[in-house]
Amino acid sequence: MSGNIVVYTDGCALGNPGPGGFGAVLMYGQHRKELCEGFQLTTNNRMELLAVIRALQTIKQAGIRIDIYTDSKYVCNAITEGWLFNWKKKGWAKVKNPDLWQQLLPLYERFKPQFHWVKGHSGVPENERCDELANMGAALPKKPKDMGYEKQNTGPGLL
Repeated sequence: MSGNIVVYTDGCALGNPGPGGFGAVLMYGQHRKELCEGFQLTTNNRMELLAVIRALQTIKQAGIRIDIYTDSKYVCNAITEGWLFNWKKKGWAKVKNPDLWQQLLPLYERFKPQFHWVKGHSGVPENERCDELANMGAALPKKPKDMGYEKQNTGPGLL
């Protein structure tokens, strides 16, 4: 196969925390796939991360260049600034969303995608579409629980 896979991602949480969703658009040549999912209670950062995870989980073949465009500096900088790898070395101590970072790491290691930050709501068509998809996911009437968020935020005495 030749060419590269281009991925755009976005996440949202209405209320942050609140109902949330993510959207992703994957493009390879003439092929295009859109992803959208929502959760009852979550955060924007969790949805930004989950968008990237689900997009990478959709890709079957390694060895193809993957460019990921995200409007999340949290996600982009974690890779490009090396934060993710330091968090792993430190045993995930004091890291928010360790469950999702631990899901992303092996996908990153398998595919070695290139991360690019794009300014949100700046008219980039695929980023705007991901924003629509994320909001559609957040607005779904029946959404599952984000069990990672629930686990982090409900301990003894928190409910």
